[in-house]
Amino acid sequence: MSSKSPDAAIARFEAPAAWRAIDLISDLHLAADHPRTFDAWRRHLLHTPADAVFILGDLFELWVGDDSRVEGFERECAQVLIQAGQRRPLAFMPGNRDFMVGDEMLADCGATRLHDPTLLSAWGSQWLLTHGDALCLDDIDYQRFRTKVRDPAWQQAVLARPLAERRSIASGMRHASEAMKATGGPWVDIDQDAAVAWLRASGSNVMIHGHTHQPGDSEIAPGFLRHVLSDWDLDSPQPRAEVLRFTPTGLRRLGLQEALSGTAC
Repeated sequence: MSSKSPDAAIARFEAPAAWRAIDLISDLHLAADHPRTFDAWRRHLLHTPADAVFILGDLFELWVGDDSRVEGFERECAQVLIQAGQRRPLAFMPGNRDFMVGDEMLADCGATRLHDPTLLSAWGSQWLLTHGDALCLDDIDYQRFRTKVRDPAWQQAVLARPLAERRSIASGMRHASEAMKATGGPWVDIDQDAAVAWLRASGSNVMIHGHTHQPGDSEIAPGFLRHVLSDWDLDSPQPRAEVLRFTPTGLRRLGLQEALSGTAC
């Protein structure tokens, strides 16, 4: 295993034999000021012909605690998830923006929490699912931040603060992140040696992840593949959004309109 490889206890998810299609999405970064993205996500979640939807992190731009789900934009999102959860199974893996999504929220919408990473087994194939941020090892400052905010004691201390204060803190962090992006700093990809180490440990040779906003398919080492999920942004001048659909015949990258077609299963 790479000396840089983060520790990873790999969870497992066995898809029911009756399922014929699983949609994989991530990095929607839902926010009140992105209404087209929200509408596209709602339409997909409620009307996809897939048997299940797996969300691999950063569904929300910010999530400051499950008590936020009873008002405002977060309430609208929660209502969509509840409706979708009544139609098909949902699974959720925390990302770097919504790691504070808790058990109350997931219970409300009947969603299964996915550990990061999780080995998905279906139709005789195995795929290692991860959000991807834990593998971006060259971003040392972020990895320190990630370790801090994933600490249950840190999260409990934050959740003890009033909701309005948490919203204000999160908003400030969002603006700081956007300002940093605007400076054009170096882009950090996943560490390929660490990714291969995870794949070897899982027994799979295919990884699916999000986080990097660089959708595509590539070989990260001889015999080891990765599929990077698309981020969603329907409110920008160059709108983008894709779904990866896993079926017994393999993996397909679909545009939103095609994903809603029953012929895409």
